[in-house]
Amino acid sequence: MSENVFTSDPLFRDLDAEATGTEIESLCMRCHNNGTTRLLLTRIPHFKSIILMAFECPHCGLRNNEVQSGEAIQEYGQTCELRCTCKADLSRQIVRNSTATISIPEFEFTAPPASNSTLTTVEGLVTRFIEDLANDQEQRKEEMPEVYQAIENLLEKLRISLTLPEEDNGTAAFTFVLDDPSGNSYVENLCAPMSDPKLKLRHYNRTREQMIQMGMLNPDADDAQWNEREKQLIGQKRKIDIREEMEAAKKIMLAARQATEAKEILTFPANCSSCNVPCETRMQMVDIPHFQEVIIMSTTCESCGYKSNEVKCGGAISPKGKRITLKIEDKEDLSRDILKSETSSFKVPELDLDMLAGTMGGRFTTIEGLLNQVHDELKSRIPFLDGDSAEADRKERFIQFLNRLKDAADGNMFPFTLTLDDPMAHSYIQNIYAPDPDPNMINEDYERTFEQNEDLGLNDIIVDDYEQKN
Repeated sequence: MSENVFTSDPLFRDLDAEATGTEIESLCMRCHNNGTTRLLLTRIPHFKSIILMAFECPHCGLRNNEVQSGEAIQEYGQTCELRCTCKADLSRQIVRNSTATISIPEFEFTAPPASNSTLTTVEGLVTRFIEDLANDQEQRKEEMPEVYQAIENLLEKLRISLTLPEEDNGTAAFTFVLDDPSGNSYVENLCAPMSDPKLKLRHYNRTREQMIQMGMLNPDADDAQWNEREKQLIGQKRKIDIREEMEAAKKIMLAARQATEAKEILTFPANCSSCNVPCETRMQMVDIPHFQEVIIMSTTCESCGYKSNEVKCGGAISPKGKRITLKIEDKEDLSRDILKSETSSFKVPELDLDMLAGTMGGRFTTIEGLLNQVHDELKSRIPFLDGDSAEADRKERFIQFLNRLKDAADGNMFPFTLTLDDPMAHSYIQNIYAPDPDPNMINEDYERTFEQNEDLGLNDIIVDDYEQKN
């Protein structure tokens, strides 16, 4: 009887001198004899998980080296739009996955997906485009003069784009768009950990053609395999039926409430977001005094040790957004409970900290705990600030920022101001004077903008005849 052997070792290990690869016998495509392929699954800065492959044939001498991304395909595709106005923008580091297309709208230029992934800069990519387009220009001049002239005009624009001034003078600029349906390409944020005013990120649902391109869908798939919901995501907005959403939410809340009353914890299978090994997620409902019921979910990976906690808010959608501002003056304020929902942004002006909505998901902890979690997340997950390629002065500024953030969390820096801005009004900071007003806390209700409703999907909710049908 054979025995299955399970190992908890991670599939992708950090790159070091003791890293060893795997050798497999494979067919040589030149002489059709067997050669050797060496595989190394590792983790390095910027690329995260990658697969290094090296093939060598002892019969004909053929050699081939290749790098492929080992990252799981993300839930959504991603578009990075960078406005380049000065030399510093040309030096931004870029991870271009093999599935990504690059375009410069001002030049009406689009580069299709490449054969492999690359780590380079904006200047490096534009230089590569110039070299590729310049090939065979002499031949085109003789055979296709119109095509030759069109490419020459484009080459002139690309060369001029590499001569941006040292400082932004408002005269010379172009837009660099990186569109990756796999969601695994990156553009360096020069303002990290804050948002970059020149860099816009947008997530989208993939089209059928993109899913076929990445091997996620059979090219010969019929309409039955490409279901109606996915069809609706192509070329039009997906309309959300509020009745279906409310019924699904009620079932989840009911199951969590019943488990809580029975003093049980619900568990369901999931995959670790760090190493992708199967693990369990635990869920329980908690009633926050003077606020509402929330669902707390916790995941612990026994393979790599990764831990995460997330909070999902229930209840009705508030007609207005809410902004909570708290002045923190002593350690007692750091021990206040805080619920930061996944739709909430928060900032601490004294620390130059400004976290966008969706960052870190939902969290229910104390203010001290939240600041420590932000510190740990930024220290381990901000790309382009690790390794030999990181600029010394930016790295030093980032370290100083982390030190100030740690001082604030440890109670060595007072006073400072914490602001939660939640367009769904699902966030909360404990009022230690309840039911009386808190002199250090300001609560503001405001009307959501059209863009906020669009991001939250509220503009697409079907409410026609809702009351009559129910």
